[in-house]
Amino acid sequence: MPIRTLLVDDEALAIRGLRHRLAAHPDIEIVGEAMNGREAIRTIRTERPDLVFLDIQMPSFDGFAVVSALADVAPPLVIFVTAYSDHAIRAFEAEAVDYLLKPVEEDRLAQSLDRVRARLAEKRLREEAERLAARLAEVDPEAVASLELPADPPSDRYERVINVRDQGQIFRVEVDSIERIDAAGDYMCLTTADRTLVLRETMKDLERRLDPRKFQRVHRSTIVNLDNVRQVKPHTNGECFLTLASGATVKVSRSYREVVARFL
Repeated sequence: MPIRTLLVDDEALAIRGLRHRLAAHPDIEIVGEAMNGREAIRTIRTERPDLVFLDIQMPSFDGFAVVSALADVAPPLVIFVTAYSDHAIRAFEAEAVDYLLKPVEEDRLAQSLDRVRARLAEKRLREEAERLAARLAEVDPEAVASLELPADPPSDRYERVINVRDQGQIFRVEVDSIERIDAAGDYMCLTTADRTLVLRETMKDLERRLDPRKFQRVHRSTIVNLDNVRQVKPHTNGECFLTLASGATVKVSRSYREVVARFL
């Protein structure tokens, strides 16, 4: 199924370059172009694209303003494209699929489109299941209660790389390399084998981006990569401790003890 796509940039050369790179992806159908934010909003409302490549810095009405103006409609997926790296955190707070730097590299573009395909596949599966349930409810209401929908979403819907701005730099962190995540207010401390980075995001939002079959919360303020668990040590009051590959010890509270069951 084609992915209906809108290109938004105030530089004609940038749109032309993006068109050229997207030509290598036959499922991308470009349904329009916009040279400023107001034109982008009008086109999104009329064309209803699946995906928008959206420049951030445009005169008078920037990319973030475009996203905010679409709060009253079902928004398309958005990939921000910009020449500046200092908007990355705001881009992901706006729930963008990805954040690409100009000039756009072919490999990074391909990764972004893979994310788009995964999200659209999930959305279409959910919509089809809802349509089926609605039709079934018309002819056999009792059967709706027993209708089983897919329990496990495809793993590729979840993030493989997380962009973290820390100490003025943008770090691309492979999700599989994360050992644990600790909450500190509205900030998350992502710990890998060789570093700890601080990400401005809530625990709830970060959990939605990670595969629950691999990343599980074991405490109110801690998420653990289960692949890194090396030992389980029972403790009093139904609590226990996990020893991770690095040697670090993480407490599992009673509220999350079902996580430990998969190791026993």
